[in-house]
Amino acid sequence: MTPTGLLGGSFNPAHRGHRGITIAAIRALDLDEAWWLVSPGNPLKDGVPDMAPLAARLASARAMARRAPIRATDIEARLHTRYTLDTLRKLQRRYPRRQFIWLMGADNLAQFHRWRGWRDIARTMPIAVIARPGYERGARASVAMGWLRRFQRPACQAKHWTTWRLPALVLLRFRPDPTSATAARAADPDWHRRHPAQQPRSHLGE
Repeated sequence: MTPTGLLGGSFNPAHRGHRGITIAAIRALDLDEAWWLVSPGNPLKDGVPDMAPLAARLASARAMARRAPIRATDIEARLHTRYTLDTLRKLQRRYPRRQFIWLMGADNLAQFHRWRGWRDIARTMPIAVIARPGYERGARASVAMGWLRRFQRPACQAKHWTTWRLPALVLLRFRPDPTSATAARAADPDWHRRHPAQQPRSHLGE
């Protein structure tokens, strides 16, 4: 089995914060690699006026992932899935030789209870939550954490996540990086014009 992290998001655009936390998570969890799932559309962000086209966001993610054990992919668009739970289940069926762990920031944990089938997501694969400046208090006090707390594992055991019984959650803390996609867009509103569409990849590997 190949231990693989999954980080979903809009990547609007991808930035050094995404890269930094992913590499740190790869080390903390002893992963072979991580996949960035560039979302064709986030149901919680429908109608966002400055959402760049998928092709530009994917190109941005692939550029940011260069020379790192990270693969940026539009597989959600090719799987025709809209919700994370459906994506994870299809990935497990498609890649039976991989063992996946879901990666997400503390900002997502704070509103995780709004995700469709969020408890089933936790029953599908382990979850690693990465601390983000300004969101930790909200994440710890969230509805989802109220349920997940009983399944929390200590960070010192993070490398053993492949042996955990589900549901399982671990909280990871790395050096804070204040970079955000919102700030990146504000500083460079035309960023997407420099990321032309790239040829899609047929697969991610076995």
